[in-house]
Amino acid sequence: MNALKFVYHESGLKYVRDTGRDAWLIILLRCFRMLAYGTISLILALFFSALEFSDFRIGLFMTLTLLGDVILSAGLTLIADRVGRRKVLLGGSFLMVCSGAIFALFENFWILLVAAVIGVISATGGDFGPFRAIEESTLSSLTTPKTRADVLAWYVTTASVGSAVGSELSGRLVSSLIAREGWTTLDAYHAVFWVYSGIGVFNILFTLLLSRKCELSVQEEAETEESGTLLSNLEDRTEEGDESRPAGPPLSKPKKVAFAQVSKETLSVMYKLWFLLVVDSLADGMVGYSLTVYYLDQKFSLSKSSLGDIVSISYFLSSFSTIFAGPLARRLGLINTMVFTHLPSSAAVLLFPAPSSVIITVALFFLRTGLNNMDQAPRSAFLAAVVKEDERTAVMGITSTLRTLAATAGPTVTGVLAGQDRFWIAFVAAGTLRIAYDLGLWAMFVNMKLYQHEKTDVEERYEEVDTREEISSSDSEGRARN
Repeated sequence: MNALKFVYHESGLKYVRDTGRDAWLIILLRCFRMLAYGTISLILALFFSALEFSDFRIGLFMTLTLLGDVILSAGLTLIADRVGRRKVLLGGSFLMVCSGAIFALFENFWILLVAAVIGVISATGGDFGPFRAIEESTLSSLTTPKTRADVLAWYVTTASVGSAVGSELSGRLVSSLIAREGWTTLDAYHAVFWVYSGIGVFNILFTLLLSRKCELSVQEEAETEESGTLLSNLEDRTEEGDESRPAGPPLSKPKKVAFAQVSKETLSVMYKLWFLLVVDSLADGMVGYSLTVYYLDQKFSLSKSSLGDIVSISYFLSSFSTIFAGPLARRLGLINTMVFTHLPSSAAVLLFPAPSSVIITVALFFLRTGLNNMDQAPRSAFLAAVVKEDERTAVMGITSTLRTLAATAGPTVTGVLAGQDRFWIAFVAAGTLRIAYDLGLWAMFVNMKLYQHEKTDVEERYEEVDTREEISSSDSEGRARN
């Protein structure tokens, strides 16, 4: 029993439970969304091939869909805190339902392209839209510095599990339907998109159950009410002691603007971090999992079933390892956890093309994938720790957009190298860039003071009131002496 309590506490599940219902719902939202993305990532290219679309059109579809995700992410994350986080998440879930239904009903390339660009369809299986940034910002608001890394770790873990389950479910569903009499391959693919649409309905329900605590405006109202109470108390005290008012302008409500504003103080930190994250994302794009599997196939001529087993095991290792990101962050700190878990993974990328043995090469791949995602939760927690609450959604959205754009440039570089029979150089270059990112991150941010904005909004108001009281007291004493 004691062992179970220890695991329950150390795994971070206790903190997830203590954070409350909204946190569970947001974690379920991401898990189900990645489940949906996983179902179509396996069959999307095959679906287009079955419709006899040209390779050019397939490439155009992937590019424009990703571009649509980037524009959607950049736009919605800048207005989400003012429009309402729940409204944006609800709109995203509704678009999932519509996009899935259109893919299930239509086969015209241009209709499908519009549905993917305007709607919510993941062309790669990744979560490149704005919703992850909004969810991470909301979780950061719902948690404390002590619990944040653990809650975000389970947010990442369940997403990985959802993606893996979705891919497995899609493959088995297609095989089962094709085996039935009267079902064509295209019919089976259309059925998968109905599943995608159905998962969107669940996400609509989860979003509707979220409370007002998820909104930034709730925190702002609480702070405004508290500042009003402080000002009222101050005025009462000064009226009792002296008729004069404290010097200085009155406390005012924060101005509401259409787009989120990012302060110069935050930008001075984020410019350095954004540069490092772009370097890391470029490296990841150069040697993405699909390209890595392709390299394995070219070098060792493995069977497709063996490649499938390798990928499945890697997904499992990635999902399992992220559970430990929270406990490590509590003991080592956010930056140390990010660097110490990511650095061995980067070294594995650098050394990946060196072995001539299949076993050693696959072991390096497992080392890379097993540790690769352990930095995600601490990274999100670090962003929340150095950014003001009303800036988090916008900053996380900009971060996601920059990482996505950098990652899209990677495959082009690798394609040029592979075409010249120098595929291995992509891994050496990517590993070097990743190591440079890790060392740069540690050098720039390891000693940085965190959580400076967690309570400064309230503290500043108290300090302002105390300052006014001191000024009023000094004026009164001066008049008394005179």
